[in-house]
Amino acid sequence: IEIKKEIFRKSIHLCGAFIPFFLKKDFWLIIILLLLVCVIYFISELLRLKNIRMPIVSHITIFASRKRDENKVSLGPITLVLGIVLASILLPLNYATAGIFALSFGDGFASLVGKIFGKIKISHTGGKTLEGSLACFFAVAISVSLLTKNILLGFLTGLFAMLIEILPLLDFDNLIIPVFTGFFLQFLCNIFNYSFVF
Repeated sequence: IEIKKEIFRKSIHLCGAFIPFFLKKDFWLIIILLLLVCVIYFISELLRLKNIRMPIVSHITIFASRKRDENKVSLGPITLVLGIVLASILLPLNYATAGIFALSFGDGFASLVGKIFGKIKISHTGGKTLEGSLACFFAVAISVSLLTKNILLGFLTGLFAMLIEILPLLDFDNLIIPVFTGFFLQFLCNIFNYSFVF
């Protein structure tokens, strides 16, 4: 059942990769909708703690929640949306997209591969595994290479995202990964005098 929950939870992560394509169409409408979803979710969580269930939202939350989220607000979905929104507002869309891909694919696959195949634990990381971290690296390296059409940028960004993902940040990695990874790629592009269009 825990694996099923993880697959369901990370499929929501993976769906985040579509958001930049919507942002490209109507940036502020999508930002407002994302924040609205955040508010509705937060209200549903407060109601859930009082044993009042909102249709659909509460059922999804109960199914997807971890043991550590029992009897408190599950922060994962809130930090996921806020991480995407922050990266989108703070960065040009091409770099924000790389950060969102790092969150969606990198963090998503790290958790899935770590939970299903992970055997080698990395000390002082809160239970993260080498297999999960390598999955993060490859997922980010490939997605950023395809986005930028530059393998070196993909490799370096994948390495950077993996190092952040290894940190025991709990749900706050959702805030840090997209913003910091996007800024890191922007920094690399400035150093190499390289530009790409999303």
